Amino acid sequence: MKKKLLMLSLCAPLALQAQTRESGPFWPSEWGPDDQAGASNRMTADKILSAFSQVESGELHELGHTYSINMPLLGTRSYSLKLLSEGKSSGSNGNVGNDEFITGELGQIGTQFDGLGHIGHEMTMADGTVERVFYNGHTGREIFNNNGLLQLGIEHIKPILTHGVLLDIAAYKGVERLAPNYEITVADARGALARQGMSESAITEGDAVLFRTGYGPLWYTDEATYNGPAPGIGLEVAHWLVDKKITVVGGDTYATEISANPDPELFGPVHQELMTHNGVFNIENMIFEELVNEGVYEFLFIVTPIRFEGATGSPLRPLAIH
Repeated sequence: MKKKLLMLSLCAPLALQAQTRESGPFWPSEWGPDDQAGASNRMTADKILSAFSQVESGELHELGHTYSINMPLLGTRSYSLKLLSEGKSSGSNGNVGNDEFITGELGQIGTQFDGLGHIGHEMTMADGTVERVFYNGHTGREIFNNNGLLQLGIEHIKPILTHGVLLDIAAYKGVERLAPNYEITVADARGALARQGMSESAITEGDAVLFRTGYGPLWYTDEATYNGPAPGIGLEVAHWLVDKKITVVGGDTYATEISANPDPELFGPVHQELMTHNGVFNIENMIFEELVNEGVYEFLFIVTPIRFEGATGSPLRPLAIH
């Protein structure tokens, strides 16, 4: 019944439901009505200790891109770094230095971690008012402030050290990269696991599940294709991941989910299902070529979003250690 309600709200976001600030089709969350940490609550001491059992060689892989003025940027998003000299030297030892001044949508460019205040629903409440509703029923009028979110800021997310699972969908389909607008299915996910010698039970509560489409190398070579229609997961896979109670999903495209959605009436429904409804985080613009070249599909996965108070997301340096 709950999933039916969620799909109704996706297909008709202004439809009148019996929702109030205290209770609605996807709130309060399983961690209580005041929770702002979402699925990062699954980072228990036992989960972290278990994740470290994935480390055998100690080899480390970078799963994120370098932040650069040449990186692909969606729409009107911007990034600029200006170097500042500190001027004359200080002290008898002639101490000199440089600083930098960075501007841009730092939480939503490059390899990025989407926070729970990033995506919501526009909904009609039981009293007839139209609200923008985010994770755990927090409304836009409650949380929005020009100086940052009053609730659901990225600073509430707990550091994530967990078991990472990479699903190489491109290799499973036998292609260099998936076609634009290809929707990854649960059958694809299970097929990739089988190809990698893994069972579905390898994905456990609190895990990070990452999807390789083959788009990662386009970051450096073909911005137009990279920022165009992109493959990714759809609602079927999102529901599958939610049922497995994972903590974070990630991909090597700008959205992780299929863009644009096959249903032209929908925009970003996977973001809503994962983050808004279930507190599961999304990491975009990753790269997995080193891992697949070495045949590594399970690892210790580490991400620690920067605690910008009130931010909707964070720049990120995700790491895999095996």
